[in-house]
Amino acid sequence: MIIAVNTRMLQLNKMEGIGYFAFESFKRIVKLHPEHEFVFIFDRPYDSSFIFSDNIKGVYLSPAARHPILWYIWYEWSLARFLKKLKPDIFVSPDGYLPLSIKSKTLAVIHDINFEHYPEDLPFFNRIYYRYFFSRFAKKATRISTVSEFSKKDISETYNISDSKIDVVYNGAGEEFKPVSENKMTEIRARYSLGKPYFIFIGSLHRRKNIANLLKAFDIFQKDSGAGFKILLAGTKRWWTEDMEQAYQNMTYKADVIFTGRVSDSDLQELTASAFALTYVSLFEGFGIPIIEAFRCDVPVITSNTTSMPEIAADAAYLVDPFSVEEIAKAMKELYQNEALKNKLIEKGRTRKMSFNWDKTAEDLWQSMMKACKSE
Repeated sequence: MIIAVNTRMLQLNKMEGIGYFAFESFKRIVKLHPEHEFVFIFDRPYDSSFIFSDNIKGVYLSPAARHPILWYIWYEWSLARFLKKLKPDIFVSPDGYLPLSIKSKTLAVIHDINFEHYPEDLPFFNRIYYRYFFSRFAKKATRISTVSEFSKKDISETYNISDSKIDVVYNGAGEEFKPVSENKMTEIRARYSLGKPYFIFIGSLHRRKNIANLLKAFDIFQKDSGAGFKILLAGTKRWWTEDMEQAYQNMTYKADVIFTGRVSDSDLQELTASAFALTYVSLFEGFGIPIIEAFRCDVPVITSNTTSMPEIAADAAYLVDPFSVEEIAKAMKELYQNEALKNKLIEKGRTRKMSFNWDKTAEDLWQSMMKACKSE
């Protein structure tokens, strides 16, 4: 069987959620199924480390799909033309985009459709592209995989697609995420937070990540508790907005906010494991991998009571209304003051983390691929 895979999200030292999903899933799938030929399709020169085994052929198609016009050219012209010649048994797209003109069977992995609910959070042309094409991708796909029951229901209801066409394939978290020693924690805090305990946020600094409310809540926590904590924002400022900047500039304790920028995978593990708590209070998530990474590191989690986050965290996190600055601040203060609560959440996180691993992700994705292949 020839299996074509859209691997344009595999970019060395630049991967985020979708890239990690593709990387961790297919690194396992290709080795578990050596009897099949995999064609990995990139939109820029690729690193050889992404050719995980001998049954993979890497293909580079230009142009690099960096904005909506180039997305259209790459998917509808370059990729479509290549797939029509290749005639694969199935085309798998971990970022959900599909060439609409091909006849091959397809599996689109649509992680979430936040742009349908918060279109104003995206640049104008990205918003137009997503809202025009993703309903078409969803209807075109032979099958759809998504990363939570929440997203399955959302895709089904928003696009009027039978939920029987959609498979839930949960994300995992890397085995490198684990607790660190007291000595290592002291070293990391000395390096990043002047030796102080810190809350951490992980992800792109995007409006839907609720950075403005998080900063406002941290300011209240610092004032009310006198704890002298720091807060680390580990992610790029690519989507930094005026309301985030205003929230930051209005802070009394803005000197205690540390912008790390993008950090390496090894540094991210140590930063997570050395944190006092993860503060992940997004407005909208299809899954939320940092929640599981924190569980694996024995770090308590404050997260939102909306979209997929209660499903992923279950009873192992302190759930808050992300629209309430006061509630976020209260959760920070309670974790700081209540050692028993903190320890209880850590213990529950140890249990909850067992439900998510990349081996299971790979197996579930493979089963979804096989369902697509067998569809009429």
